[in-house]
Amino acid sequence: MTTQREGVRNSLESPDSTQKSRRAALAGGVGTLIEYYDFSLYGYMAVVIAPLYFPSDNPVVSLLSALAVFGTAYLIRPLGGVVFGHLGDRLGRKKALLATLVCMGLGSTLMGLLPTPAQIGVWATVLLVLVRLLQGFSAGGEVGGSATFISESAPSRLKAFYGSFTPMGSTGGFALAAVIAGIVSALTTDAQMESWGWRVPFLLALPLTVFCLWIRTRVDETHDVDGTVAKKSHAPVREVFVRQPRALLQATGISAAVNGTAYIGLTYMAIHLTKQLGYDSTLVYWVAALAIGTAALSMPLGGLLGDRIGLNKLMMAGFAGFIILTYPLMGVMATSLFVAALAFIVLMMNSVATQVGAYTMLPQLFDKKSRYTGVAMGWNLGVIIAGGTAPFFAVWLVENTGNILSPAYFVIALSIVGLISVASVRAEHTSETHV
Repeated sequence: MTTQREGVRNSLESPDSTQKSRRAALAGGVGTLIEYYDFSLYGYMAVVIAPLYFPSDNPVVSLLSALAVFGTAYLIRPLGGVVFGHLGDRLGRKKALLATLVCMGLGSTLMGLLPTPAQIGVWATVLLVLVRLLQGFSAGGEVGGSATFISESAPSRLKAFYGSFTPMGSTGGFALAAVIAGIVSALTTDAQMESWGWRVPFLLALPLTVFCLWIRTRVDETHDVDGTVAKKSHAPVREVFVRQPRALLQATGISAAVNGTAYIGLTYMAIHLTKQLGYDSTLVYWVAALAIGTAALSMPLGGLLGDRIGLNKLMMAGFAGFIILTYPLMGVMATSLFVAALAFIVLMMNSVATQVGAYTMLPQLFDKKSRYTGVAMGWNLGVIIAGGTAPFFAVWLVENTGNILSPAYFVIALSIVGLISVASVRAEHTSETHV
């Protein structure tokens, strides 16, 4: 067994393999960036979309309705994870990742072309939900595939470093969306933004998708596609549920904690700064871009730290930071927008630790023949529980408690879940035991 591991490690760390690892990390990270740019735009445009598609005398009702649609996209993510996971485990990671990208690019382009209820009535809202479901279906297969693809291409001593390219891409996608939203908001009037400006960021998805497709076609496959694996893995979903239920439960718990805490910063914080604290929306877009972009660029540093101290310690430090800092950081945001920006950045640093650890750890929990499916299912189940619902529950908590800091309790509760889930993962499962 030792000889086999050493052979695998040596082959992984050869010059040719190093180049493959870099290409895989780039293709996975850039692809995830484009996917999550597309997927997160709706959250940034929710304030504009809400009165257009959910008109109401109460603006909070309109916003909650728009955020509920944001959450419905997450309901279909496990199905996307199953379909693309099955494809990735049976026919290869590369084909599945190309398919997820095409679906997301199509969904985002359609979002930019949607008619409004003023034009076709209630059918506009129906189409909005359907397009969001298509985006959710695509996102369900992207992250698990990217994390799996990069993990299988990375040398064991740099798993976290290369693994950090997936969260760098996903978080960077949110930052890019904030930048584009900020530019469009700055260059248009309120009337222009409501009329056509909100469509522009979605339509930019088409050229971005074509660019990413070009990158992903240039990488090497990491999975056995000569028929051997396909014959042995007729039902990857059954393989995960029957033979690896503990890994699935651990992955789901970690995902719920990581996504719930991250999405408060990635999606709700912009709403908090504009709606609760009254800061200018255009400036808030730039603050969000700065905070989230800083987190994205910090992911590789988090990966290097994770390779040095271990994934368990890295993630526990991040969750502990959320527990200790979230409430006071949200409390000082009312001081000024500058202070709010600094607090936002500090808050997102905790997410660097938890995301890098999770994206690196989850692929190592599952056997290779069902790894794509296992990671996708665990991640997406956790996203349903706490990720896509985070902004909705945050707004709901504020409205029902009258305390604008109450979303911090949501973050603290999920961080405790994260600590318990990470503690349940034995150290040997975060080493190269499932090659």
